[in-house]
Amino acid sequence: MKVLIFLAEGFEEAEALCPADVLKRAGIDVVLAGVQGKDVTSSHGITVHADTTVSELDSNERWDAVFCPGGMPGAVNLAQSWEVNEILVRAAQDSIVAAICASPAAVLAPLGLLTGRTATCFPGCESYAPDIPFSSEGVVQDGNILTGKSAGWAFDLGLKLVEMLKGKESAEKVRAAIYYKE
Repeated sequence: MKVLIFLAEGFEEAEALCPADVLKRAGIDVVLAGVQGKDVTSSHGITVHADTTVSELDSNERWDAVFCPGGMPGAVNLAQSWEVNEILVRAAQDSIVAAICASPAAVLAPLGLLTGRTATCFPGCESYAPDIPFSSEGVVQDGNILTGKSAGWAFDLGLKLVEMLKGKESAEKVRAAIYYKE
């Protein structure tokens, strides 16, 4: 199983790296792809070295899930990337598409991926997608679309991704191993 996580300048590091860590603990291959380059600086000034860049990805690659962390201006930078948008639209046809914080509203909604679905986002980001009735819940799954509210929900979103990819038992093993919400 392979999960693609996009990293754009200004991403929220907890929202990207907590789910990445949880997925790796579940034995899932995680690829961090920088939008503007391999060295990507977060919204809090932490630089992460990505595995690859979005432009280096094989356009025919199939991912079991693709994930957009939030953060500002990270979410806006994701939304402005033609390559990211193309991958998300293609993935939505037969893979899991996940986003957290500002990204559900700023990235997924403009692509039409939330139309007719239940989703959540960071409070205040609803203005990016005024036609979507966002939920106030922390993590929301609607079919193959998974959304999270904020950095505080990053572990929950990561565990839900594991559950969607490998089942509840795998997610519970990871949760117990990291002593999360005992």
